[in-house]
Amino acid sequence: MTQTRLSVILPAHQEQDHILCCLRALARQTGAEAWGKEVIVVANGCTDATADRARSEGPAFAAAGWTLTVIETAEGGKIGALNLGDEAARGDLRLYLDADVVVGEGMIAALIAALDGPGARYAGARLVVPRPASPVSAAYARFWQRLPFVAEGVTGAGLFAVNAEGRARWGRFPQVISDDGFARLNFAPSERQRVEVPYHWPISEGLATLIRVRRRQDAGTAELARLYPDLAGHASGDRPSGRRALHLGLADPAGFAAYAVVSLAVRLRRPSHHWERAR
Repeated sequence: MTQTRLSVILPAHQEQDHILCCLRALARQTGAEAWGKEVIVVANGCTDATADRARSEGPAFAAAGWTLTVIETAEGGKIGALNLGDEAARGDLRLYLDADVVVGEGMIAALIAALDGPGARYAGARLVVPRPASPVSAAYARFWQRLPFVAEGVTGAGLFAVNAEGRARWGRFPQVISDDGFARLNFAPSERQRVEVPYHWPISEGLATLIRVRRRQDAGTAELARLYPDLAGHASGDRPSGRRALHLGLADPAGFAAYAVVSLAVRLRRPSHHWERAR
């Protein structure tokens, strides 16, 4: 029997409309047939068909050489779901994936290659935002994707992977707003690698939702700085220089305006303590 090498941990809350696209993109992956692979869907606090739709993909995953496990828990919350997934996982490599993310062809093989080797390793991929229906979201997304952190860095938004030595840097995921930010800051920039395979990560639709979600994201960043000051040094390069921001703004005035309006609105009001869906 092939030993499980990669565990994909996929928290899902009320994702019946997106879970199939996410799972089918995984099942279509090629280039890593020699490795044992499993996906663990943790349906947390769901009252819709998320769990049933995930289970329906079992035969397709089995045919592709994967093991699919669906765990249901009445308690909602992404952090709890991540920890349940980790407890069930058997792989030495871990991929943490949002249920509305669609990975590009070759993603699994590329991530396994990036994580294979000595030392703690963290891997991400090339983030692509599908064009939003909202004009303001489209302008914001266009500008945001050109920021160095997104265009050139390893963001971890919606998708990040670690090897066993890297995962050993923390125990259970703590109760923080930004789980991906926490994981990412446990690694120095030199320990992170980006694979040049795209994945689709949807952005918030409409100005009001953009502001709410961005406010929550900024609160998550501030929380990590407060609770884990020893990790702050790993955040170098996350913000563009003034000159770079000016250059980007001149190249895309409409995008810069949308980004600036959202940023200003975020600073004018304290964040909500409730989780905000990005859609």
